[in-house]
Amino acid sequence: MVIKIALIQLKIAVPKEKALKNAVDLIRIAKKEKGANVVVLPESFNCPYSERNFMANAEEIPQGETSQALSKAARDFGVHVVGGSIVEKCCGKLYNTCTVWGPDGELVAKHREVHLCNTNIPGKLEMEESKVFTAGDSYTTFCVGETKIGLGICWDIRFPEFANAYRKKGCDLLIYPAVYDVYTGELHWELLARSRALDNQVFVALCAPARDSHAELIPYGHSMVVDPWGRVIQKGTDFQEIVVADLVLRTLPEVRGQIPVLKQKRDDLYELVVKK
Repeated sequence: MVIKIALIQLKIAVPKEKALKNAVDLIRIAKKEKGANVVVLPESFNCPYSERNFMANAEEIPQGETSQALSKAARDFGVHVVGGSIVEKCCGKLYNTCTVWGPDGELVAKHREVHLCNTNIPGKLEMEESKVFTAGDSYTTFCVGETKIGLGICWDIRFPEFANAYRKKGCDLLIYPAVYDVYTGELHWELLARSRALDNQVFVALCAPARDSHAELIPYGHSMVVDPWGRVIQKGTDFQEIVVADLVLRTLPEVRGQIPVLKQKRDDLYELVVKK
């Protein structure tokens, strides 16, 4: 099987209605002109990444306007849509949440960011997501054909155990919508994607917004797809664009057979315990 994945590196627009129109237009192009069967949007794609925008744009899932727009786009264009992330409000709490919509428009998965970004790099980046969001507490997977896919959001990629747990659950592709700032993006973005792919012998896709020098947090951009050898097979620039890659799933047994590290782990010395 081959999955043609399209990463929608859109420029985040305001108001929300404009952002949603842009996203739907690009989903259409990704399917109709690029032939994608999985389309991925970035983290916080329907509003700028900032605390005041989070509060103002929170929605319920699946009743909210963003969910309805993504459901309709998935159904109209007959494609799986991985809806980046939006701010979900539920039971008096806010979550950073990724929804996945099937080609029939049905909600097939919902991932709440498990690891919240709390970081303090003086003069570079200060962020405390835990002041706004409640952390998710579960793994999230869905299937496209026979391919099992694991979901994370942004900060989740920094935790190798989380990715390894997805591999133990049988995932062959990990998708991370994310917003990285320019400073940490230049240092860590590609390194993290290649590390998670190589460690687990899976495909990894990172989808980011386009660069906006006027944003409170300036996105790094450079959405990318990495193969199980740890090679970057497609990579975006700073600008709004659609990054497309063919994931040839039949290469996975070959990679895992040639370098069988996952079979060589020393369970007598160490072990990852997947609790859920």
